[in-house]
Amino acid sequence: MDSLPKSRLLRFVEQAVVLARRAMPRFSTRYSRKRFTLRQHVVLLCLKVKKTTTYRDLVDELIEMPRIREAIDLESIPTPSTLCKAFDRLEMAVWRVLLNVSLADLSVTGVTGIDASGFERAHASAHYTKRTNLTIQQLKTTLLIDTATNAVLDIHVTTTRKHDTQIAPQVVRRNAGSIAVLTGDKGYDDENLRQLARDLNIRPLIKYREFTPLHKAWNARLDSDFYNRRNMNETVNAAIKQKFGAFVRSRLWWKQFRGLVIKCVVYNLERSLAVSHERGEYQ
Repeated sequence: MDSLPKSRLLRFVEQAVVLARRAMPRFSTRYSRKRFTLRQHVVLLCLKVKKTTTYRDLVDELIEMPRIREAIDLESIPTPSTLCKAFDRLEMAVWRVLLNVSLADLSVTGVTGIDASGFERAHASAHYTKRTNLTIQQLKTTLLIDTATNAVLDIHVTTTRKHDTQIAPQVVRRNAGSIAVLTGDKGYDDENLRQLARDLNIRPLIKYREFTPLHKAWNARLDSDFYNRRNMNETVNAAIKQKFGAFVRSRLWWKQFRGLVIKCVVYNLERSLAVSHERGEYQ
């Protein structure tokens, strides 16, 4: 079995193990039962998103994956409820740290793009959404990406219909140290946002809504080499939806938020593998 080449799935798991070791302690407390580590939980939850499967199916497939179990150092297989409870315990702050650490192997340039998309939250149970009177059946998800590496730098999720210009300042302030150039479409046309970017030493390249000939002239003067890379936001949004699903299965909003952050972590891991392959590190 050792003579077989490594599959893409095995390489992904190994990359996830490295990520977990960089960002997580082995156990959450010294009183832990120490049957499974936090790192193993993180890797398994990422593997679940990668395979777009359920807890029960993932556990069933692990039985037939000896090389995957060896990579994760699993001596026994957790039950579906164990993984579900681990997902509940790992807070949003933990996944945000993992998202930041997942950028370690990607050479981000600081030329960023911001854009929003929608993820369905009615996929899991139409009966539930009807019973709870969910009038907004999509999560508005705003991604900040590096336009050179297509890596996800940050994510903002809301269940409301907030305008893009209300969401962007929060994302920009949170990532000011990682942004040199901020590109955005006309949905982010707001002088307060532009001024905030300048105050943080960020160059804003945001198109104006063309109400006057002057606005058209300003749009024509935008640096096209940088601004045209903004389209990579749509590429990243489409890739995440195609690979990991354009929906969330969880019923509680805070679980839905965490689920989307995990999708971005897994996406960044796959980008790291793609970059390593381009460099010839994997044959």
